[in-house]
Amino acid sequence: MTGRLTLLASPIGNLGDVSIRFREAVEQCELVFAEDTRVTGRLLDHLGLKRPLKTLNEHTTESGLAAYVQLIQAQSAVLITDAGTPSISDPGARFVSLCHANGLEVDAVPGPSAVTLALSLSGFFAQRFAFLGFLPRKAGPMKAELAPFMQSPYTLVLFESPFRIDTLADAALEALGDRRVAYCRELTKIHQQVVLATLSGLPSVLEMPRKGEFTVVIEGYRKGQTLEHQ
Repeated sequence: MTGRLTLLASPIGNLGDVSIRFREAVEQCELVFAEDTRVTGRLLDHLGLKRPLKTLNEHTTESGLAAYVQLIQAQSAVLITDAGTPSISDPGARFVSLCHANGLEVDAVPGPSAVTLALSLSGFFAQRFAFLGFLPRKAGPMKAELAPFMQSPYTLVLFESPFRIDTLADAALEALGDRRVAYCRELTKIHQQVVLATLSGLPSVLEMPRKGEFTVVIEGYRKGQTLEHQ
């Protein structure tokens, strides 16, 4: 029997988004790799399921990953990140690559993704988009990351801390010029909020609390757009 790893997309907030295939994959596996065993443990408890759990996160060493590959050479395992799809802006990518390199079968159960959900909610043209994950913390490096997209038609999607939303808006305005932006906060959770604005018209704290997890969608460059903030 060849080892098998299945990547399971987990809820990004609403536990009702767990799919039937997700449950079936956990029921059929022999081992669960989790970014945080406490988070995944609570999810499995919610589903009434119990499986052996092992931590696999950014602190897992290369030798640790290699040991995990050996561990599943002849059994079925699943990989679950804290929220969303494994290996997308997630340390699980290293493990997936290593499994491929060692001839293990890799499959995935699709599901919740803050990236595609935010794109859908924005209403921006997204036939082509670029996912930038988390940008650097400071304004200067932020602008440097965004600068190559000044005249790009690609819609941009990124994650940001609520404490740096203001810094991001200012940096993006300077790097890209004024354009439409969708601030998607606490997606699928009780306090979900989607605020459409422009980079120059940052919503106030009353309009958009600086709390929770943000997925930000910035519209791509359009002909006739002013590249510099007036």
